[in-house]
Amino acid sequence: MMVLVRMKHRDHDRLRDVALAREPIELYQLLKLAGLSASGGEAKIAIAGGLVRVNGQAETRKRKKIVAGDLVEFAGEALRITCPAAGPEAESRRLGG
Repeated sequence: MMVLVRMKHRDHDRLRDVALAREPIELYQLLKLAGLSASGGEAKIAIAGGLVRVNGQAETRKRKKIVAGDLVEFAGEALRITCPAAGPEAESRRLGG
């Protein structure tokens, strides 16, 4: 299942925009598909070790559902998640609105 449709790298700040074809995606899958880990197993180990942050908080749930508006940080990289198919209401849902 390929959900990653586009990644745009911003050389000046290590922030990449990651556009998903559909959401949600599990955290370990995102790390693997974005190329931040060599495998799903490696991603799961990094997550369990508390090395990954989601929206500024350490995240240890490997199956944490990642949606549009989330910011994932790992290994000096930051991934800003978008999902064009989700529309603007996705951000509102994430913020509880």
